[in-house]
Amino acid sequence: MATADRTRSFMKDVKRVIIKVGTAVVTRHDGRLALGRLGALCEQVKELNTLEYEVIIVTSGAVGVGRQRLKYRKLVNSSFADLQKPQMELDGKACAAVGQTGLMALYDMLFNQLDVSSSQLLVTDSDFENPNFRERLRETVESLLDLKVVPVFNENDAISTRKAPYEDSSGIFWDNDSLAGLLAIELKADLLVLLSDVDGLYSGPPSEPQSKIIHTYIKEKHHNEITFGDKSRVGRGGMTAKVKAAFVASNSGTPVVITSGFASQSILRVLQGEKIGTLFHKDASLWEPSKDVSAREMAVAARECSRRLQNLSSDERKKILLDVADALEANEDLIRAENEADVLAAQDAGYEKSLVARLTLKPGKIASLAKSIRTLANMEDPINQILKRTEIAENLVLEKTSCPLGVLLIVFESRPDALVQIASLAIRSGNGLLLKGGKEAMRSNTILHKVITDALPDSVGKRLIGLVTSRDEIADLLKLDDVIDLVIPRGSNKLVSQIKASTKIPVLGHADGVCHVYIDKSADMDIAKRIVMDAKIDYPAACNAMETLLVHKDLIKSPGLDDILISLKTEGVSIYGGPVAHEVLSIPKADSFHHEYSSMACTVEFVDDVQSAIDHIHRYGSAHTDCIVTTDSKVAETFLRQVDSAAVFHNASTRFSDGARFGLGAELPFVFVFELLQCLQ
Repeated sequence: MATADRTRSFMKDVKRVIIKVGTAVVTRHDGRLALGRLGALCEQVKELNTLEYEVIIVTSGAVGVGRQRLKYRKLVNSSFADLQKPQMELDGKACAAVGQTGLMALYDMLFNQLDVSSSQLLVTDSDFENPNFRERLRETVESLLDLKVVPVFNENDAISTRKAPYEDSSGIFWDNDSLAGLLAIELKADLLVLLSDVDGLYSGPPSEPQSKIIHTYIKEKHHNEITFGDKSRVGRGGMTAKVKAAFVASNSGTPVVITSGFASQSILRVLQGEKIGTLFHKDASLWEPSKDVSAREMAVAARECSRRLQNLSSDERKKILLDVADALEANEDLIRAENEADVLAAQDAGYEKSLVARLTLKPGKIASLAKSIRTLANMEDPINQILKRTEIAENLVLEKTSCPLGVLLIVFESRPDALVQIASLAIRSGNGLLLKGGKEAMRSNTILHKVITDALPDSVGKRLIGLVTSRDEIADLLKLDDVIDLVIPRGSNKLVSQIKASTKIPVLGHADGVCHVYIDKSADMDIAKRIVMDAKIDYPAACNAMETLLVHKDLIKSPGLDDILISLKTEGVSIYGGPVAHEVLSIPKADSFHHEYSSMACTVEFVDDVQSAIDHIHRYGSAHTDCIVTTDSKVAETFLRQVDSAAVFHNASTRFSDGARFGLGAELPFVFVFELLQCLQ
């Protein structure tokens, strides 16, 4: 099975599905029944029945089938002279009456071959004006579905009360597309699938080369941009009718997918969550930006908004942050729902547990983020501060003042909470921002971006913070060295290297978090145990978690070391050894010392002394955070002075390397926040 698209993750909860089969799917180009397509459709319905789905069919085609039959019968019964006369158009109601029996007979025969029972329900527009009819209809359908019978609906065109049943668009429904939409609401369907003779809704007529398929319909984005071609070659609705029906049903809470009835297994693929056809969903505007803009437009808009932000006073920028914090708390349920959808999609896609852990917004996280934003708001203003004043001549004073950078492009990993923290820092420091998060956090990032930008005042503008949604946009943005002032990529070394090689914009890159804890021979082993356990167990997926434990060789047979290793294993940590530890401790050998597990695993190795530990860290570390556990002050001083990392600790867990703990206003890793704020000076 293909990987489910994250915008279709709701498919796993679908139980009741309505399938609308268009006339173009039921019939061939010559008007005769398309037996192969109908057979394939019935086989998919059979499989859905087996999978415990409740399937309801709304079928078109009766008028087309009846017209074909009556034309043939008229031809057979006409003389040569009759055929020379002008031929009158056949009455549509008569065609419907004749075609209905043949169409249903075919469905019945095909389903019988598959050991599936079907039933016919003919309805008219006027039927739905009666509340009692609607109630009886629901009861009948529920009974049929309980019996595993497939209800097959069709509008009874033969006795329609409307004056022009094929043209009049008044009434409760006006064709089988709108009937399907109505039934989706009446019968509380979880999904409506509208089968067509094209792959979905296109930006223009599908035959035109410039037309592109729209995978997720967003009214604000697509309503005025779509150009419809001719209506169906055989039916009376075409794509226009399908879009209207999809819009009504989706706004009422039933997701709709318009897809091809010609493609193999299309219904099953839709229900498996594949990104085929066009999805209509009431929450679709939360998943994609409502308006396409070019990379340059996005960057220029962020720059213009940042200049307006810089003109505000410190108290005014503080007020914006407080509004953002309030907005996050007010929208917590919606944020959690979108995040849960991302997490489920990531789990279904088989992502590593460490990535899923970083992706998850745990209970209390939104409140924690709001609290940290309020703390940041109350911190000293990072800009417009005079850092140095020098009188270089009489009455001529040179001042060094902290100021915003301008526009930052930040590419970050799967943590959606990082978006909140980065945005908050940018607002406080007067910077414009372009953000590109991990694709696995798309829904979380989108709703967080919307909540934050909605809280921005009109005097600044919502485009202060742009959300980049595709990798293609990154390539375009990296060319804008005249607009973007700094790129900060957070991710793999490969990502950082690729970005550095692709742009003239200054790049502030820091990728790995290979953090070390070194236990010296003089260490208090109880303290060492608490530090090691916290550094590894507290949050293994964090970039400040311990990845390598270095131990002085004199502690090889120490009971305290045994206690630490047993405690790690008891907590579920997989332990790998360097060349020495592998032999001495009889543990699996580590593939590499320069490895960030980001999970419940670590490497252990023995070293000769503190200098050996320092050399090891310089050779295999990532200059992030490293710690020494010792009671020897001289050894500690040597370690603190010589280790070339952003944060170096004595008798403290690497997990303390945190921007919020250091008073920098965000939980983002210290190295990121510190470097960002330093750039402002």
